Amino acid sequence: MLKIKNKIFDIIDPDNSNSVLSRIFDASIITLIIISVLSIILDTFEFLGQYSDLLYIIEIFTIIIFTVEYILRIWTADMLYPDFGHKKARFLYIISFMALIDLFAILPFYLPFFLPHDLIVIRSLRIIRIFRFFKFNRYTNVLSDIGEVFKKKASQLITSTFIVFLLMLITSILMFTVEHEKQPDVFKNAFDSLWYTIATITTIGYGDIYPISVWGKALSGVIAFLGIGLVAIPTGIISAGFIEQAKRVSEEKEADKKCFCPYCGKKLD
Repeated sequence: MLKIKNKIFDIIDPDNSNSVLSRIFDASIITLIIISVLSIILDTFEFLGQYSDLLYIIEIFTIIIFTVEYILRIWTADMLYPDFGHKKARFLYIISFMALIDLFAILPFYLPFFLPHDLIVIRSLRIIRIFRFFKFNRYTNVLSDIGEVFKKKASQLITSTFIVFLLMLITSILMFTVEHEKQPDVFKNAFDSLWYTIATITTIGYGDIYPISVWGKALSGVIAFLGIGLVAIPTGIISAGFIEQAKRVSEEKEADKKCFCPYCGKKLD
């Protein structure tokens, strides 16, 4: 039994890229994730109602595979956490981020069997199926890299966001002061002014609320110019973070190449 468990773990472990069976398994799961997400999108088109049975069959098939995968990962959790006992290793895996994503991927299918058949509840649960998209995180470093960038730049992003919010708050209060008397039904309170400031700074400009006084228009021009710089601050921080991350990954790959013999491919001591 232990031999079988080791073999299954070698297949389902994403880090085991040397195994042919593991690569086939990864490619199959990725394909199923893509098909599943596409079926969720197609399910929103009413004119494709004639294919609802086919989409349901695809849903059943993917649920079966994802459920088996989830059970096997729990069963082999002690291989992933060899320093812990069987129960603790399985508990640690169950509460891990990727295990929760796997659970949310299959949960919407099973819950209606235990909950009242309320159409609103069922529709709400169906939305959770989109979490299957995050299963890609196990097979690619893209989402991990994004998280790493935000984690490293967290303090700078928080500071810049606070500055942006503070300036929006100040300008919204000023806008309320100069426009409330002219448009009491439009600029009713500071929240309405804040909504206008957000729409202006982000260059959305819905047009549902706008100033008519001279001072209000002048202040709007200032807010618009502020928006150009304020939005660029967090954008620049994130861009710099991605550049640093890409450089670090490139350096790590170069360092790994130096650890292997260029002729035989064996790892050097």
